[in-house]
Amino acid sequence: MAVSIDDIRAAAAVLNGEVQRTPCIPSQAISELAGAEVVLKLENLQHTGSFKARGALVRLAALEEGERRAGVVAASAGNHAQGVAYHARRLGVPATIVMPKETPYTKVGRTETLGARVLLKGESVAQSHDYALALANTDGLRFIHPYDDEKIIAGQGTIGLEMLADHPDLEAVIVPVGGGGLIAGIAAAVKALKPEIEVFGAEAALYPCMYRMLRDEEPGGGGRTVADGIAIEKPGRLTGAMAKDLAKDIFLADEASLEQAVLTYMEVQRIVVEGAGAAPLAALMGNRDRFAGRKVGLVVSGGNIDSRLLASILMRGLVRQGRLVCLRIELSDAPGVLAKVAAMIGDSGGNIVEIHHQRLFQDIPVKLADVDVVVETLDAGHARKLIAKLSRAGFHTRLLGGTSGAA
Repeated sequence: MAVSIDDIRAAAAVLNGEVQRTPCIPSQAISELAGAEVVLKLENLQHTGSFKARGALVRLAALEEGERRAGVVAASAGNHAQGVAYHARRLGVPATIVMPKETPYTKVGRTETLGARVLLKGESVAQSHDYALALANTDGLRFIHPYDDEKIIAGQGTIGLEMLADHPDLEAVIVPVGGGGLIAGIAAAVKALKPEIEVFGAEAALYPCMYRMLRDEEPGGGGRTVADGIAIEKPGRLTGAMAKDLAKDIFLADEASLEQAVLTYMEVQRIVVEGAGAAPLAALMGNRDRFAGRKVGLVVSGGNIDSRLLASILMRGLVRQGRLVCLRIELSDAPGVLAKVAAMIGDSGGNIVEIHHQRLFQDIPVKLADVDVVVETLDAGHARKLIAKLSRAGFHTRLLGGTSGAA
């Protein structure tokens, strides 16, 4: 095995007092939803908002003196960048981070604030990775790999030590999977301490690289995912071998389930979680029968989600639940009619958010108008009752958009 329990214990000694020993808390609310006894390992509470700070410190602490003086380089679009930048500054090691050109400015700014030099190179993380490797060779820098490195894997594995120390009766652990450093380290730790425990991975369905590798299929993937932290097309050589040996299975989570998991953490647990960190919950909710009645640990790997993306997820969640609906109402284009419709909506307990008239670009008679009304409702049933009431009053009303159950 590339990384042993002794390696992970040595990494824990390096991290002691230098990173957060994050809580592993029972969640009654999520347990009730999932039909299992669920505990959450809250790595989103790390100073940099992600578990990546663990492996980064273990790798940097192992640098030779000449490597420390020369500096390090890493390629990342977010969490690995911040982990390396944060600990490099603490250790006095010059750090260069190569990020894709379209990396959100907030991520660039946070990385620079942590003391790193940021270079925007490449259209993707893979291209940034290639640029960083070339820079390491030309400038004599030590390349810090985000996952396929024994020190990185050992650092991430300390999460497994802590989870079993807090909850020795865990029966299964579900871990987000991108390049595989997290699942490789955690699996190495928990399987050494408790061989009967089962370790599962959770991947974005658009990037099923480890899922395919475990089935001896060609890895790959692509597309825009809310779980950008695990949007990896090919697992590492070390991590892939370890996952294949130690992981029970890999689950795939589609975009809708990932969004719902982020929303569930926000509404039910009152914590902010990024898409990658929500993947284990999405996997659990999609496989409830497999975990029914068992004690399951979910690794909440990070909370670095863009504010606009989080806002969109929350609003889209309201739409899916039928708590925010868009109604197209046909009415006479005459004074006072819209006021009557608005009064009916208000009397029924609906709150009007937006109104848009459609007079010119709809296939309707000239003396009629379509009005699109965005309304806050209690739930999908409330929306159905509102539609029925308007229709009975002579205002033909239909639901727009994809709110299942509200029509």
